[in-house]
Amino acid sequence: MKRYEILAEDIAQSIRTGILKLGDRLPSVRQASASRGVSPSTVFGAYYLLEARGLIRARERSGYFVIAGIKALPPEPEFAPRSNGNSTVVDVSQLVFDILESSRSRDVVPFGSAFPSPLLFPFPALARSMMSAVQKMDPWSTVDDLTPGNAELRRQIALRYLIDGLHVHTDEIIITNGALDALNLCLLAVTKPGDAVAIESPTFYGALQSLERLGLRAIEVPTHPREGIDIDALAIALERHRPKACWLMTNFQNPLGSTMPEGKKRALVEMLTRHDVPLIEDDVYGELYFGSKRPVPAKSFDTKGLVLHCSSFSKCLAPGYRVGWAAPGRYADAVARLKLTTTLSASAPAQVALASYLAKGGYDRHLRQLRHTLSVQQSAVMQGVVRHFPPDTKATHPSGGYFLWIELPDHVNALAIHKRALSLGISVAPGPMFSAQRGFTNCLRLNYGHLWDERAEAALMTLGRLVNAYREEGNAVAVQFGNG
Repeated sequence: MKRYEILAEDIAQSIRTGILKLGDRLPSVRQASASRGVSPSTVFGAYYLLEARGLIRARERSGYFVIAGIKALPPEPEFAPRSNGNSTVVDVSQLVFDILESSRSRDVVPFGSAFPSPLLFPFPALARSMMSAVQKMDPWSTVDDLTPGNAELRRQIALRYLIDGLHVHTDEIIITNGALDALNLCLLAVTKPGDAVAIESPTFYGALQSLERLGLRAIEVPTHPREGIDIDALAIALERHRPKACWLMTNFQNPLGSTMPEGKKRALVEMLTRHDVPLIEDDVYGELYFGSKRPVPAKSFDTKGLVLHCSSFSKCLAPGYRVGWAAPGRYADAVARLKLTTTLSASAPAQVALASYLAKGGYDRHLRQLRHTLSVQQSAVMQGVVRHFPPDTKATHPSGGYFLWIELPDHVNALAIHKRALSLGISVAPGPMFSAQRGFTNCLRLNYGHLWDERAEAALMTLGRLVNAYREEGNAVAVQFGNG
């Protein structure tokens, strides 16, 4: 943990234990800096983090005050490898489809959703940008920008990289139909049917579906709930299976919420470079951090063009616009050719709208509000888990994104909980959908990216009752509950 995170956690612990109470004023930045022996920037970082979590608030000319008390957080899952390290033929699409299709209704409480609430995004501002930009759009741009994408949008994305200290040339960036299109194109560029690909365990189910569709085998590598993939286990997998690629989320991984420390990212890229194995880096949640600084992607440590970095605006700005991108290093030409022969181009109006919005400078203001909202909602859901779930339930503590990974008592069947909860109008994402080997049978992924209100609180209470009943009676499906 960084110094500001340690200081923030110390203060949060004081709030948690009642040493600091609702309405108490925190020491001034100068006082905290002197008493703690840290720089003012460290204190500011800690206070900003606590403010983002909804625990304190600044009052003009008065300082920072405690605005919420918190209960103890649920314990984090321990690192317990569940993969046998074997190469696996992937067959999960039907399971994933059935689960997702069954929870699309607006009437269902969306803890199982893969998306944050659409109400969190600036659609009116985007619409104004689109109206203005489309009117000025050069008709020839629909031809000139076909495969690489809108030149101004690629320039704006390159500037975002530069802000984070990463030099990515505009010509390397290829605009795609969302991040999944980018990821699939990159996967196509570096593999052929029958090849093996190293993935996290648990992993994003979209990665499993892509491997299944392309006839690729999965090598599931144990992944730490806080620090990401096990580097030592990956080293063994590289020697044993000779995978043609790795597909990883290094920041706020779906479903765990884990983030690899910078040193671990550097070691990962160095190891893959020695083996000449490309890394497909899925970084769609990177902008949704709760601290003072965006975590750097693994691409920051790439010197050989082996990291194919992919992201999109779907999770942080414009869901439904389906605009993502790839920065695929040495594979840029291969990805561009594949784009030309498959999806050809992303929507031209959507691209010019986003380019215009980014150029006007409102993006960072939107992101600050979005991060604050997600952080507050994370705290609410975590405290709800403490109140309503069995005391031996464990949960990850992500520092960004909008997913919690819940580990239930060992014998609780997550698929049974999913089915029973859905019958009561509540969706959850059960653990087996995140594993080629259908593991994690006692785990759930919960989405905290939707409004926390009385309905959500009641739904989480019902989930807790289902889990407690299954734990006590061994068969939650047979237990009859009302909707309360």
